[in-house]
Amino acid sequence: MPTFALPKKISEKSFKMQQIRNIAIIAHVDHGKTTLVDRILHQVKLFRENQEMGELILDSNDLERERGITILAKNVSVRYKGFKINIIDTPGHSDFGGEVERVLNMADGVLLLVDAFEGPMPQTRFVLQKALSLNLKPIVVINKVDKPNCDPEGVQESVFELMFNLDATEDQLNFPTVFGSSKEGWMGPDWKTPTDDIAYLLDTIIEYIPAPVFPEGNTQMQITSLDYSSYVGRIAVGRLSRGVLRGGMNVSLIKQDGRIFKSKIKELFTFEGLGKEKIKTDVLPGEICAVLGIDDFEIGDTIADFEVPEALKAMHIDEPTMSMLFTINNSPFYGREGKFVTSRHLRERLFKEIEKNLAMRLVETDSPESLMVYGRGILHLSILVETMRREGYELQLGQPQVIIKKIDGVEHEPVEMLTIHVPEEFSGKAIELVTQRRGEIVTIETKGDRIHLEFKIPSRGIIGLRNNLLTATEGEAIMAHRFLAYEPWKGDIQGRRNGSLISMETGQAIAYSIDKLQDRGSFFVHPNEDVYAGQIIGEHIRPDDLLVNVTKTKKLTNVRASGSDDKIFITPAIKFSLEEAMEYIGKDEYLEVTPRSLRLRKIILDEHERKRAGKF
Repeated sequence: MPTFALPKKISEKSFKMQQIRNIAIIAHVDHGKTTLVDRILHQVKLFRENQEMGELILDSNDLERERGITILAKNVSVRYKGFKINIIDTPGHSDFGGEVERVLNMADGVLLLVDAFEGPMPQTRFVLQKALSLNLKPIVVINKVDKPNCDPEGVQESVFELMFNLDATEDQLNFPTVFGSSKEGWMGPDWKTPTDDIAYLLDTIIEYIPAPVFPEGNTQMQITSLDYSSYVGRIAVGRLSRGVLRGGMNVSLIKQDGRIFKSKIKELFTFEGLGKEKIKTDVLPGEICAVLGIDDFEIGDTIADFEVPEALKAMHIDEPTMSMLFTINNSPFYGREGKFVTSRHLRERLFKEIEKNLAMRLVETDSPESLMVYGRGILHLSILVETMRREGYELQLGQPQVIIKKIDGVEHEPVEMLTIHVPEEFSGKAIELVTQRRGEIVTIETKGDRIHLEFKIPSRGIIGLRNNLLTATEGEAIMAHRFLAYEPWKGDIQGRRNGSLISMETGQAIAYSIDKLQDRGSFFVHPNEDVYAGQIIGEHIRPDDLLVNVTKTKKLTNVRASGSDDKIFITPAIKFSLEEAMEYIGKDEYLEVTPRSLRLRKIILDEHERKRAGKF
């Protein structure tokens, strides 16, 4: 079968390619990436005047909207002054670093978005390092210049310093800076003089971001993400590096282990606006496209020429740092709320997840009912759990554990760089809390009325820290962290100090009983809530566990006694969020997750069996 030759009319094709710009938007959490994409979509008049689109158009997932963070990277394409600009919105949180690393391979340049008050933050550094190492051209956008007390010029200086420290090339250091406010909807060369729209930013993208190159050689495209349609199945998405692609063309699929499979492209799509458009002509290098018809592909594989296949360099993804046991729900209340409760359901769903979630790993355990899931952090794992419970799954989680590596016979553990912004009066408490967990102070800086603290801390020390920190600083602390390196074991860290209150009986929690037991600790259940024997229903005031009976009702007699019917005052129950519950559970405990409930329980529900197991 003859291979497709390169087009003869290179000049025309080359001109078309010059009209494409591929750009990724990178920034720290909450610096305004998704809002900026909204503004670009409105600028190029992608929607009708009367069309109500609301805010944060790209964050279409419920979880993303609730939390105000981008979890999945998304593509959108806009037309401006005859140019096609492919924009990739990336997550800002380092737990989703796998997403960022993947999609940066599709871009030729990056928009580095920085808050005019906060300046470069830990995750800014994390994603910028990735972009610079891939030799991408940056444009710095200093956003939120309408904030009081902001310092755009100082922030520009600190961005330059950061790039210099990250070994940026001379070309990368010669970056243009755009000032503006995504919220107010303007961008311009000077932060003191607001403009009418964000046209200046789009002009800067066209001027400074290089056009895709037109290399000689056979077809090559790395699959960097996958889409799924219930009608046609899995769709491979990536950027064409070399050669051409067209519908009906025979191609080779090169796996990352070097195996080659022959395949055929059924249909080709390119991105237009918020959707995809079927394309009948050739797709040229530099274009981001979606390929239909290729079976059994994984992210990182290469679509190559049919006769002379050449693989692209494999993607490097940072290793996971945390593991967690996922097992089926076998509590007395299983199957009450969920649709998917069996081990087969659980396994299928987790194996489907690792196909597109590159930074996640699965390891089999001794039991067919359990799997070990490895991820980048608590947030990374909790997003998966939250997505699953919304889909109708029931499962149980074990205590999160950091991954220990042996290097030259010495145990090493993951260490992170922790950044805390806190008002001056609480800085002492914050330092005390972190140093108790083996944290080491790196820098202390004053920024306005806040103190900027940086620590090196083992990943173990971060588990459960956020809650304690927010309590100690009256909710004022802003905390962020990123993985640094593996370092020798830092020693033991004090875990949870208090024991658990464990339910003795199965039944309904009674207000009278809870009232009588309030001096023993704080409760996690409301009156009239169903509980089962072995469920953790509160926190004991002492370090040991205590068995209590909250299902006991008041004994009534036919004699009225004065003062026996006093009013009951019950302290409201403590209700954990998913991450808080994951951080709270101990070694001998499980977290039961169902679509509508979160319950803590002992792994061994029966008290006698627990005692027996504790003796060995």
